[in-house]
Amino acid sequence: MEAKQTVRELLDKLPDDCTLDDVLYHLYVIHRVSSGLEDAEARRTVPHEEVEEELRRRWLLGAE
Repeated sequence: MEAKQTVRELLDKLPDDCTLDDVLYHLYVIHRVSSGLEDAEARRTVPHEEVEEELRRRWLLGAE
């Protein structure tokens, strides 16, 4: 979707009394979710099991 169209749709969804900070926050979230979906499609992610094992090794077992 074009960036301009995304902004228009966002502004249509937000209340009339929203602040510029509200708009910026929602744009940030849209951008980050979009980036994450692109990374997932391109297989630039770490499998859940690998993250779980790394966290277990570092935090639960105290290993470096």
